[in-house]
Amino acid sequence: MNTAQPPGDSHPLDRDAPVAGEADAPPFVWPLHDEAELNKDRLELALEAAGLDLWENDLVTGAVTRQATKTFAELGYAPEEMAAQMLDLYGLFHPDDVETVRQAVHDHLSGVSPQYRCEFRLRSKQGEWVWFANYGRIMDTHTSTPGRRLIGVTFNIHDRKQREQEIAQINQQLREQNALLQQLNGALEGLASRDALTGLSNRRSLMELGHNECLRAYRYGYAISVLVVDIDRFKDINDSWGHLVGDRVICAVAHQCQSRKRAGVDIVARFGGEEFVIVLPQTDNSTAMRVAEALRAEVADIRVSAQNEGEMQDIRVTVSIGVASAVGGVGGGVDGRAVFEALVDRADQALYKAKGMGRNTVCGGGAAPALSAPG
Repeated sequence: MNTAQPPGDSHPLDRDAPVAGEADAPPFVWPLHDEAELNKDRLELALEAAGLDLWENDLVTGAVTRQATKTFAELGYAPEEMAAQMLDLYGLFHPDDVETVRQAVHDHLSGVSPQYRCEFRLRSKQGEWVWFANYGRIMDTHTSTPGRRLIGVTFNIHDRKQREQEIAQINQQLREQNALLQQLNGALEGLASRDALTGLSNRRSLMELGHNECLRAYRYGYAISVLVVDIDRFKDINDSWGHLVGDRVICAVAHQCQSRKRAGVDIVARFGGEEFVIVLPQTDNSTAMRVAEALRAEVADIRVSAQNEGEMQDIRVTVSIGVASAVGGVGGGVDGRAVFEALVDRADQALYKAKGMGRNTVCGGGAAPALSAPG
């Protein structure tokens, strides 16, 4: 199609093309009343599209000069019921929200906040609580009667609040489940690291803790000592009195070992059967020997009651203790696990010497060697 125009002619869609009679026609101006109506319609359209309900209060007379009719209709109230509800407006608010609304209004009117903002629940005609929000401010600060007109909008936020509450409930459930999992994990860790009969650290936990203590002793250059404690003639106790009494004897000795523990420093563990291991960080050999001798004497004073043919009798308990010590080096690189195992082995050998010396005695493992890295 040929769209070229003859010379001197203009295209009918050309903006610059002259319109017949344009030069003689006056510019069109909307009448003032039509312009006001159009602006009102524009405002109503914008409010409707945004889901906003416009309201206005006269702060001098207290009159509601424009009611939030859409909000009342949304709550199920008929037009004739709105006037009655306006007489006791705060009666529509949830009791827990009334003070919040009053405070928000007060803060704006007193100049604390630049706008009036508030979220609250209103009671529907069916008795249900529906979430709404208000946003408004004093609009006539530059007139001859400033501070009189409070204008704002109300809008429904119920769906948003329900989602927030659902998320909050889910988060609360997750927090509770996480707390329960932590408790269960803590209980499982306790079961994995504690001896079921005595409550002391078990052998697995002892080896891990002892390994770490040897690393610290080597790194910082302090002494470390190990006591291996064994109940004398425990098999005779089991054979004569039974395993339940034997368990009570084990627990009594475990309690005595634990009672000498420095909280947060020493390690007391059941090594197996009737044998216990005590780790004494920052303790040299002479001090460890004194600790072992004091423990031996305290255990010798223990009496465990047991029933024999209807009569209660006291069982005397003694222990033999082997002691081994080492002095830390400087720096790192030591195999803490191997060093600890060697230290326990030396204390165990000293224990056998104590048994051979007649039991109920303490025997040391000789001079304390320096901890050293394998090489």
